[in-house]
Amino acid sequence: MGYSKSSSATHSVISDFKEITKMRLALSVVFSSLAGYLLGVDIVDLKTLVLLALGGYFMVGASNAFNQIIEKDLDALMERTKNRPIPSGRMTVTTAFVIASVFTLLGIIILYSINKQTAMFGAISIFLYTCVYTPLKTKTPLAVFVGAIPGAIPFMLGWVAATDDFGIEPGTLFALQFFWQFPHFWAIGWFLFEDYKKGGFYMLPTGRQDRGTAVQTIMYTIWTLLVSIIPVFGFTGTLSLSIVAACVVFVLGLGMLYYAIQLFKKMTELAAKQLMLASVSYITLVQIVYVVDKFIR
Repeated sequence: MGYSKSSSATHSVISDFKEITKMRLALSVVFSSLAGYLLGVDIVDLKTLVLLALGGYFMVGASNAFNQIIEKDLDALMERTKNRPIPSGRMTVTTAFVIASVFTLLGIIILYSINKQTAMFGAISIFLYTCVYTPLKTKTPLAVFVGAIPGAIPFMLGWVAATDDFGIEPGTLFALQFFWQFPHFWAIGWFLFEDYKKGGFYMLPTGRQDRGTAVQTIMYTIWTLLVSIIPVFGFTGTLSLSIVAACVVFVLGLGMLYYAIQLFKKMTELAAKQLMLASVSYITLVQIVYVVDKFIR
């Protein structure tokens, strides 16, 4: 059965709204925040959980919408982005700006209702992503370093929402997701290298698909693996891991490391794509292991 004109238009509006806010990415970020909350909380408060999910979604959605406004002309040059709502002409810059602004205000207000620190970190995340990371993407590969900061905040943000405290525990969660960003984004930068080049984005650390980039990808994967098991040694306050959970997390890290080494050996776009998929599976499974381990001990 085909769409009527009105239902087709409604479907298009919803689809564009999901794309301008990058709904799938936003939901993965919300997942990280909720995992961090569950790790930090003693007694789960459903209201706070819902507020964190909503506030987190609004903040990420706002960042993504601002990003697409700033990069609209560059997005039009790349295959993977030319059909986004703004460069395709389906959405005006004004509409996108209104969405981004409303999402920013709602996100900060909702996170502030949880506690001030959560709102502060959420606001820092939007500022860094929009005002620092996005402009730097066409200037220097160091943009990935800057982008890794807002990218690592969500896991930590959940703990801060649960405890209203920033210490060694959320710092460890931040470090884990911070180091993970590098192999993840360099893998994306590798298999989308030619498309990124059309928009003037050079995301790889050496600026090329070479051994130097592959070696750095392996090194940051190892750092990610090492940081992920630190809680088993009892140095991270109330954030801890059982030996069994640490072994599971370590094995997951070895799996990601395998694909990083394969990228070094093969130097292909397929190997980079496999590393990217492995990295997404890794961070999701590690967060699940952390949470499950806490509640079954």
